[in-house]
Amino acid sequence: MSELKIENLHVSVEGKEILKGVNLVIKKGEIHALMGPNGSGKSTLSFALMGHPKYEITGGKVTLDGKNLFEMEVDERAKAGLFLSFQYPSEIPGVSLANFLRTAYNEVKYPDSEKKVNIVDFMKLLYGKMELLKMDKEFAKRHLNVGFSGGEKKRTEILQLAVLEPKFAILDETDSGLDVDALRVVAAGVKKLVGPHLGVLVITHYQRILHHIKPHFVHILVDGKIVKSGDYRLAEDVEKSGYEIYEKEKVAA
Repeated sequence: MSELKIENLHVSVEGKEILKGVNLVIKKGEIHALMGPNGSGKSTLSFALMGHPKYEITGGKVTLDGKNLFEMEVDERAKAGLFLSFQYPSEIPGVSLANFLRTAYNEVKYPDSEKKVNIVDFMKLLYGKMELLKMDKEFAKRHLNVGFSGGEKKRTEILQLAVLEPKFAILDETDSGLDVDALRVVAAGVKKLVGPHLGVLVITHYQRILHHIKPHFVHILVDGKIVKSGDYRLAEDVEKSGYEIYEKEKVAA
């Protein structure tokens, strides 16, 4: 079975160690939630996995279907089936959403081939995914994220996920900055995409998105280490008691 395996991962930023030995295995079909207080290293994990140059791998390894992730360039990781939904998606003036997605689709689906999807076939595929996610087709003509609300940007990220069909998706605080209605719409889109062919890591501070996307596994990250793992009930415990008890456990350890 396809899996993303993180073993004793250590990551530093500008000489400061942020991740201090993270272990996590995500298999296709599984939904994992990574929760923790500010500064615990959640976003550091997502950026390190995707290959951001600011994040230095100082120990451990990560494999995707047995292949060393850190021997791959950023684009090779995407082609291998890894996807990151950003907390703060960038605006790209002058590039339509449709053109952006078609370029990304061709690079991921046909990485070593001169074959490319023609625009007619791609637009059929794109409109089908937009219908699935209940998105207005006019979005396809707009410049990527330019003038988009927070909710529209996050829905666009989920559309990218739907089009590219990766093996594993990292959703880095997809609920950040969303009001209740926007959160419900985004969560509904994610729920339509999860299934046996996709493994998901949901990174979040709060349980509210997990009300809609119930994970199979929940992990608590404190000071660069996973200090507790469990099922959905662990997220409910966090909502009631906060992170203080887990921070004390880390100090005691």
